[in-house]
Amino acid sequence: MNDAAGSGADPGLDRPALHEWLPAHVAGLQPPFRFTLVAAGGSNLTYRVDDAGGRAVVLRRPPVTAVLATAHDMGREWRILDALHRHTDLPVPTPRAHCDDLDVVGAPFTVMDFVDGRIVRTPADSAGFAAAEYATATDSLVAVQAALHAVDVDAVGLGDLARTRTDYVARQLHRWMTQLDRSRTRDLPVVDEVHATLAASIPPESGPPGLVHGDYRFDNCVLGPDGAITAVLDWELATLGDPVADFAWSCCYWTGPDDPAPFLEAAPTLDPGFPTRAAVVERYARASGRDLAALPWLEAFSYWKMGCLVEGVYARRLRGATGGMGVTDPGTIADRAERFLRHAAELLSRIS
Repeated sequence: MNDAAGSGADPGLDRPALHEWLPAHVAGLQPPFRFTLVAAGGSNLTYRVDDAGGRAVVLRRPPVTAVLATAHDMGREWRILDALHRHTDLPVPTPRAHCDDLDVVGAPFTVMDFVDGRIVRTPADSAGFAAAEYATATDSLVAVQAALHAVDVDAVGLGDLARTRTDYVARQLHRWMTQLDRSRTRDLPVVDEVHATLAASIPPESGPPGLVHGDYRFDNCVLGPDGAITAVLDWELATLGDPVADFAWSCCYWTGPDDPAPFLEAAPTLDPGFPTRAAVVERYARASGRDLAALPWLEAFSYWKMGCLVEGVYARRLRGATGGMGVTDPGTIADRAERFLRHAAELLSRIS
């Protein structure tokens, strides 16, 4: 691997190696290439790659430092994209190539088509929407998630994506607690207290298990000119499980002006043109036909999970990793983790 692979300008890339590898594995790509980092932080590094002929693709690879053993599995993400692209009508980027050879950039990576369009990350990104675009974007977001949850995983070759299809929440509780335990840097009793309450009160699942995205929200989707979704991105957390738990996580991103612990401080849904979270729940109930009786409990679980995730970012920051949460002060990240965990405890206290 060339020394450029870990350079500050292009973390995780080796330009000379990629100028050889990309034309050999992605038909039609013409060097030289221009690499632009479009997403970094605690998730996978995502680069836009523009070739000499005006074509654009996307290259994704794990973070350069502080990678958890069970996260950032590029082969898994490639497999999911390939199956959904070939066997369903779900809007996903066209996968082009996958590399497991660590001599190229030092880690596995995938290449897919770049999908042009709008990504709504903050209220400013939807400020120019017409009323019809707000409705189309909301309806499309819900409809695509419901369609994802209805995919016949055996028919598309993803039936073995998880060791078991049931007990999704129990698996998630174990996974996130295990990851947190591996990176603990401080005593945080609330995380253990809420975990114990959750583990002792898991509700029945909503019905047949399905494919769950794991982080489905507006800023992981590309919108077309009319506001409809043209691509769902970032499949690294996808697995098999309870679709309503997946929807509950998405709901927590649907921030309103009075939310005491917003997942995102500047969530796009703070734009008053978007409907309320309650209206989105009604849309999903109609589109999916799922039983949403466990949704309040699942939202509490989601806040606990987010607390664990942010606590992991805090731990990695203390070890020198950069990126994640949009802030640099470790104390601010630690406070956010505690806020999510306390809110999870409050939500659980309201459930009889």
